[in-house]
Amino acid sequence: MKYSIKYFILLMLALVFTLPIAILFLLSFSQKWVFPKLLPEKLTLENWTVILGDGHVISNSFVISLSIALFVAGSATILGFVLSRYIAYHPKRRLLTFLTYFPFALSPVIFAICLKYYFIKLGLIGNLYGIVLAQLIIALPYSIIFFLSFWNQKVLDYQNLVYTLGGKQKQAFLYITLPLAKSFLVICFFQCFLISWFEYGLTSIIGYGKISTLTIHVFQFINEANIFYAALSCCLLILPPVILLWFNKRFIIQQKG
Repeated sequence: MKYSIKYFILLMLALVFTLPIAILFLLSFSQKWVFPKLLPEKLTLENWTVILGDGHVISNSFVISLSIALFVAGSATILGFVLSRYIAYHPKRRLLTFLTYFPFALSPVIFAICLKYYFIKLGLIGNLYGIVLAQLIIALPYSIIFFLSFWNQKVLDYQNLVYTLGGKQKQAFLYITLPLAKSFLVICFFQCFLISWFEYGLTSIIGYGKISTLTIHVFQFINEANIFYAALSCCLLILPPVILLWFNKRFIIQQKG
């Protein structure tokens, strides 16, 4: 009896999480769905064929979003790893850590409005460089905060042991620090990628409507009441996170086990 209740609860949870995604995919293959009909009248591949064609605005925005997210995630992870070490062992660690939380004190939209004046002065409004910099302002502090827990006394003792045995700083980094930080680096990259991938507030204001990422188009289609293209864009939007989850389970978690 207990097992049947457990499986029923698990089944309900699975339905709760998968049903919205299933509806999105169903809508992405639909062209006509009139209330109160339970299912669409017409299912077709035409939406996917048109949007994934060469030069279509959605396919271009997908490539732009993917490029931005990969660059921001890689840059934030590397810079955050380096800067977090400096902050972790600094005498004024508490103050520097407190300042790192500042970008998260405001909502992304309000924060973007505060930054907009400086971006205009620097000529970074409405171009790709401005969006990348704006997203780095959010992703980099997160990366620093994430890595602060890694730089503990144990890591420092391992590094000092290498120096004591005659090793150099490069050897300590390659053979001690990097292997210990491998899982941290991968997880931080995933998280920073998701921060950039789903970012809307900063991108919409700093991009000034000239750089359209996939999240921008999702909201545009919703405002236009184009539910079929909006659903298709959402399917593309959730694709990279699903791949990252699979990669994390397949390679990271299994290797730890």
